[in-house]
Amino acid sequence: MTEYSKIVYACIFVFLSICTYKDLSVQTTADKQIPITKVGLNTNIGPTLKFFYCYSCGYRKAFEDYANIIRQKYPDISVSGENYDPPGLHMLIARGLGILKIMVIISVLSGINIFNKLGLDTPNFWTWCTNHKVWSCMMIFFMSNALEGHFISTGAFEISLNDIPVWSKLETGRIPQPPELFQILDNHLHLEDLRDIKPDFPK
Repeated sequence: MTEYSKIVYACIFVFLSICTYKDLSVQTTADKQIPITKVGLNTNIGPTLKFFYCYSCGYRKAFEDYANIIRQKYPDISVSGENYDPPGLHMLIARGLGILKIMVIISVLSGINIFNKLGLDTPNFWTWCTNHKVWSCMMIFFMSNALEGHFISTGAFEISLNDIPVWSKLETGRIPQPPELFQILDNHLHLEDLRDIKPDFPK
């Protein structure tokens, strides 16, 4: 292996490692540290609207759009949003795939034959991978990412007002239109006003 090839492979490995680290570090709110975004004049006063969305589905942009229009229409409502975590087993599988991906890429770039280490015959696809390191590493990286995305994607866009669910994409199959959400908020806020005026008003 020439010195130039070593440099190229090292650069590829560093790049893929950084991308994998980003993927692994954005899969849960606990490990990923997605900042919980709050919008409102005073988070200690007034109703609280919470969004739980699928980060890997790209729904954070939808949340931010809703947060902006709700801030304009309902300045007294505090808005927060965070990632909707997938089931624990799915998260474990996704993390396992991420770790396995790095191990395989290291083996390919370093020329380690993991099958010989296990006392197995070397399959043709592994020979091809070691002969085409760049292409095989890119293929392993993107295929693994696709599988990881499948396991961490929930498709969720859940909304609750004062901890009461008011919309669920998991149940309805879609994100609410702004007029729909406004109507839901108006109805719930009107009920809250009635309860404040009439304490005996049924909940």
